[in-house]
Amino acid sequence: MQNEEVRRVVSALEGVVRLLMTAATAGELSLPAASVLGRLVREGPQRLTELAIAERVSQPAMTQLVARLEREGFAAKHADHSDGRAVLVAITARGRRVVDARRRERATVMGELLSALDDRDGAAVVAAVPALHRLAEASELAARRSHVVAEVGA
Repeated sequence: MQNEEVRRVVSALEGVVRLLMTAATAGELSLPAASVLGRLVREGPQRLTELAIAERVSQPAMTQLVARLEREGFAAKHADHSDGRAVLVAITARGRRVVDARRRERATVMGELLSALDDRDGAAVVAAVPALHRLAEASELAARRSHVVAEVGA
């Protein structure tokens, strides 16, 4: 891909990200808090260290964020049965309801915007979904690999 094409993709995705960030307000969550809760829904309970790596923040920052999510009833810590010294962070029923509400809000806004597009553009957006999923998965994989490389080099 040429540099100009890459810049155009970045610009378009930045607009979509802004749209998605502002479309959901349920739970009055910060973006990092919403991201962590979404990850817990998608991937299940995780250790603080795993969450920090996946969300690309320091472990102390993740510890503070999870403490806030616990105080607000959106997440809870439980013993990791595979390692008695570790704890897992899990989403609560309240947290799941907020994540679901935020997804409904975003879906409503996106549905309205997609219906405003002509059929060809709407079909193009839908056709791009599998590639966008693969792009997101590649990003997650790269982030986890770079953390492993950093740990080995340390």
